[in-house]
Amino acid sequence: MNQPQTENPTTSQDSDFQTDFKLGQDNIQPFGLDIHNPVFLISGLLIIAFVLLALANQQASAEFFGWLRPFLTREFDWFLVISVDIMLIFCLVLIFLPVGSVRIGGKDAKPDYSLSGWIAMMFAAGIGIGLLFFGVLEPTYYNFSEGGNARPLNIDITQPGNEYIGIVGTIHHWGLGGWCVYAVVGLTLAIFAYNKGMPMTLRSAFYPLLGERVWGWWGHTIDTLAVFATLFGLTTSLGLGAQQIAFGLQEISGIEPSNTVVVLLIIGITAVALGSVLLGMDKGVKRLSEINMYMAVVLFFFVFFVTGAIVAITRYFDVMIDYLLLLPALSNPFGREDTSFFHGWTTFYWAWWIAWSPFVGMFIARISKGRTVRQFILCALIAPTLVCALWMSTFGGAAIDMLNAGGAEGVRATVIDSYKPEGALFGFLQELPLYSFIAPIALILIVIFFVTSSDSGSLVIDTITAGGKMNAPVSQRIFWCTLEGLVAIALLLGGGLSALQGAAVSTGIPFTIVVLLMCWCVYAALRTEREQQ
Repeated sequence: MNQPQTENPTTSQDSDFQTDFKLGQDNIQPFGLDIHNPVFLISGLLIIAFVLLALANQQASAEFFGWLRPFLTREFDWFLVISVDIMLIFCLVLIFLPVGSVRIGGKDAKPDYSLSGWIAMMFAAGIGIGLLFFGVLEPTYYNFSEGGNARPLNIDITQPGNEYIGIVGTIHHWGLGGWCVYAVVGLTLAIFAYNKGMPMTLRSAFYPLLGERVWGWWGHTIDTLAVFATLFGLTTSLGLGAQQIAFGLQEISGIEPSNTVVVLLIIGITAVALGSVLLGMDKGVKRLSEINMYMAVVLFFFVFFVTGAIVAITRYFDVMIDYLLLLPALSNPFGREDTSFFHGWTTFYWAWWIAWSPFVGMFIARISKGRTVRQFILCALIAPTLVCALWMSTFGGAAIDMLNAGGAEGVRATVIDSYKPEGALFGFLQELPLYSFIAPIALILIVIFFVTSSDSGSLVIDTITAGGKMNAPVSQRIFWCTLEGLVAIALLLGGGLSALQGAAVSTGIPFTIVVLLMCWCVYAALRTEREQQ
């Protein structure tokens, strides 16, 4: 039997996963595009229509998205939290099961990237702008805003040992619960592409469940939903990054932030992302990711030593212990009294991570050939949790200490007195020495995170809409990279932050069902793969 068209030959001949359908047979190639019909056409046309409607009806868009996000996070809170709990347990169990020894790509497969390059690309795609945007904002907001209503589990910070509860809540959102979603999607796509010889696209994961129907409208629907989830999840981050860059420009050059400035920033940085897309994975995304990692390390250690290394280490271990102890309570969706924290943040985060999962999952799947399942989960789940927690506890903890001591006026002005989340990082850095030197570094780092998110996201959407081909025509990548920028502009002008968040949640909730089904599908594939290896 012929295998589906893919660039990666199967290394295991499991008849349960073979098919004589050639996924590329219904592709059409107008204007040099390799379009997987109808996924490309449906998703492309609908997204273009959304951009035009949002730009033409900005006030109505703002009102709609202002209502949508709180409605969804309130009504589907239990579903999102239980779903993430299931995904986390599934990932942790895989580490200890015999299938953890299965190697992605077959027993003789070798990694395509060094360990450091692999981790750098995974981090740049998976956390990107989030660390810089939320690292100071989230812990301080939980501790000091709204009279304490935003604190996780309504814990009283005046009690000894609770002064860093805001950091614990932040780690909950950037730790195991978020990364397990990426791990499920990434592992599933990697196994079906590199071990089963199927196209690198979401529908392939459902072959054990749907059989040949994955090549029909069932598969088209899954891939189209993945495109929407990826695009809106990605544009949320791009919008946040553009707002933070605009604030940083004001700090450095005095340029007043406005919608015009933000739009111009999105256009300019999208153009840079196009250049990276044209260079490809190794020359573009990989190099930018490594530059990103080096600059992030420099910024981290500057803050780490300037604010007190011993204090930072002690704080880190304290909050990690608290995080593990409080994880069961934070993961329980029922009987919650901390409604501001639970609905305003946790349920939004879970929907956002799930919306991002096709993008980050496919990206880390593409770069993870040669790793065992156990290595993959440890590096995609445990390691990022530890590093994210270290970043959040260092930046957020230092800001909390400054606020408790009566300082950090920049943070107080942007987080507590008036909510301007894009200014929290720069308000914090103002309290440290060498601000005129370190602020431009932070700004450049945000820009590069912006670019790596945009170009890697374009590559992923391009792969989905090209039926799993990982080297589709350049013009197609340009199309998706440009469309990402347009969607970010439309959402920012049509509702700002609430529109960005509402769009991510609205696509993340239905895609949750897809990710849950992936758990069963990948386990079925891993069992047969282990028998062969």
